[in-house]
Parts: sequence; structure tokens; C-alpha cells
Amino acid sequence: MQDFRTETFLDVCDTLSYTRTAQRLNITQPAVSQHISHLESAYGAKLFDYRNRRLSLTKAGEVLRDALAVMVHDERLVKERIASLSGARRTLGFGVTMTAGEYVIARPLARFLLQRPDLQVRIVASGTEDLLAMLHEGSLDCALVEGFFDKGEYDGSVFCTEELVAVCAPGSDLAEAPRSLEDLLGEHLVVREDGSGTRAVLEHALAARNLSLDGFARTTEVTSINIIKTLVANGYGIAFLYESAVQADCEAGVLQKIDLAEPPISHDMTFIWLKGSLFESEFRGLVGDLASCAYASECGDAPSS
Repeated sequence: MQDFRTETFLDVCDTLSYTRTAQRLNITQPAVSQHISHLESAYGAKLFDYRNRRLSLTKAGEVLRDALAVMVHDERLVKERIASLSGARRTLGFGVTMTAGEYVIARPLARFLLQRPDLQVRIVASGTEDLLAMLHEGSLDCALVEGFFDKGEYDGSVFCTEELVAVCAPGSDLAEAPRSLEDLLGEHLVVREDGSGTRAVLEHALAARNLSLDGFARTTEVTSINIIKTLVANGYGIAFLYESAVQADCEAGVLQKIDLAEPPISHDMTFIWLKGSLFESEFRGLVGDLASCAYASECGDAPSS
């Protein structure tokens, strides 16, 4: 079980302030100091540095924080599994990025949940960076992300590979012939917000060609995929979105794909969870079940309940 000192330590990791942790945990500041000192003695290393009036984690502190984050998460799951033995529903905190949630996993997830009435699921849709933070704090068990993540901190399983495509309004001259990325730099780009996986993949692809978002004539940040599509469909710039998000719109003539001369920009959408979790096999099983549901959805099989 989680020790009260480790609870204090993890809270200080979050606040980087002994004073704020004391207020949040309703204990005194000297008590916070005592708890941290006890852990430093137990592990034989400094966990925090205080320089220029700022508190920061040491390398040893980072190692302990990451290890305890996994332990706290797994302890919660163990309690829930034990409770499920007496008939209580198991819970699953499931995170998805915006594109993955709306256009990749929604149908397979619905099919999966119809088959698993024993699960109580909380689904959170947000940017990749937010989901990674929630995994660390233990409020999520696993997440399907399209952005980049540190493979030293997370285990994962690729769910699918998606292509990032450029789109414009129907009838635009931009769609008349294959173009290079450089040809598009004079255009107005409508792009997702900083922290979005879609944006990170685009920035990475541009950087590989010694380009950046600053090279476009103008950029507009929008947090909603559907608003981006509506703006572009009405002639307000171009956008780079995953093919799954624009396929129906292109087929309906609402948007038009811009063919690029370069190889396609492709990126994996990956299920991830904290490295070292005792429940890794369960998470991998979840990925396999969802993949089976995705295949069944593509084949048009009727869902079973």
C-alpha cells in the first residue's frame, strides 16, 4: 500500500513546492520536509534540488517518481480487481487523442464495450501531452496516441498506421497536379494547437525536409478537427489531417486531397501504458480485442451484445 511519505513525495513532484503540498495535504511544511528527508535517507540520495529559489527533481528523484507512479497506478487496479470478485464492475481509464478517438477507435470501442458489460469505462479525449501527464498521475490506465512519446517511460503496441494528407477546398488549383511540400509554403495553413499529436507529426515531417510551420505564409491554430475541415472546405486555407479524418469528406466532394510528390507522411497510432506495469498483459489483450473489433467493423459484421 502507498506510504504517506510517498504520497507527500509525489505531491511535491507535482507542485514543486513544499508550501503548496502542505496546503493540499493539510499537513505542516516541516512535516513535508521530514517526509522527504526520510525518503532521501532510505534511498541514500537527494531527491530535490533548490537553486535560484526554485525546486527541481534530481535524477534520483525522477527515477523514484516514475517507479512510484507505476506502483500507485497498479495498486489502484489491484483494489479494483479484488472488488470485482464480489460483483463490482472493473473500471478502465482510457485516453484517446482527438483524431484517434473520433475517426479510428470509436466504432471498434463501441463494439468492444457491448461485449464487455463487466467494465466501467471512463474515456478522456485530449492532446498527446495531456494524456501522457494523466498516465503519470494515475488517472488513466492506457491511451491511444498519435503523437510522440518516450519509449523509455512507456510500453506500447501499435494499433494502426495512418497517413497525414494535405487537403484544400473543392476546385482549388492546388489539387490539379502533384506538388511538393515547398510548393505549399506560400499558402495559409490551418493547424492544430501546440501539444496535438497531429501537429507534432507534421512538424517532424517538415523538419526532416528542413522546413517548419514558420515557412507558411500564414497559420491559424484551431483545436477542433471539424472546425478545421469546415474552414478549409470554405476556402480558408489548407490543412494536414489524417486520412481517416477526411476520407468521407473527400469522397463526398466537401474537401479535396492535394497530391504530393514526396513519399506519404505516415505515423503509427499506438496504445501506451506506463513501463513496468503489472497489468501489461491485460493491456496487450485489450489492444488485441480492439483490433479484432476494428477488423469486424471493417468487414461490416453486426456487433453482438
